[in-house]
Amino acid sequence: LGYEIWVAPEYLRRLYLAIADAGRDFGLVQFGMRALLSLRLEKNFPTWYRELRPIYGPFEAALERFVDLSKSDFIGREAALREKESGGKLRRVTFVVDATDADVVGDEPIWHDGKVIGWVTSGGYGHYVERSLAQGYVPRSLAGDTGPGAFEIEILGERRAATIAPEPLFDPQGRRMRG
Repeated sequence: LGYEIWVAPEYLRRLYLAIADAGRDFGLVQFGMRALLSLRLEKNFPTWYRELRPIYGPFEAALERFVDLSKSDFIGREAALREKESGGKLRRVTFVVDATDADVVGDEPIWHDGKVIGWVTSGGYGHYVERSLAQGYVPRSLAGDTGPGAFEIEILGERRAATIAPEPLFDPQGRRMRG
């Protein structure tokens, strides 16, 4: 999603002005962390310490494309093989939430058929797609239930209909990122 460039403080202004000047013709604009967090929800990108924690395996977190099980030895290989074989217990999914005046932020319960079956890891408003979005973990057996309003997410004590988005809501094929 971006780069971090570390320089001595006395060079920051010069570097910033050079980057801003070089990017002007390409439409480069400033944005803040909250904008970045909103954009990543629209792309179904996880974030550290919310969607990506040691309690979730790579297959549960939808990161299997980054795990090369053909490599002969790496830390966690046996656990990754077991998770691939079993399918894991959970799946990270993105929801479109029928919210009104408040969006989810994280740790709200996810309901299915009158039972709490998971939890929201993060959420917010997707400004580009103009929808309330949430990411969370649900049992693997329910992750394919993409029917409208199949789930509910509790916001401020009220259950709101939520639908799994089977692909990113913005630029699902990633064409924009690849130029």
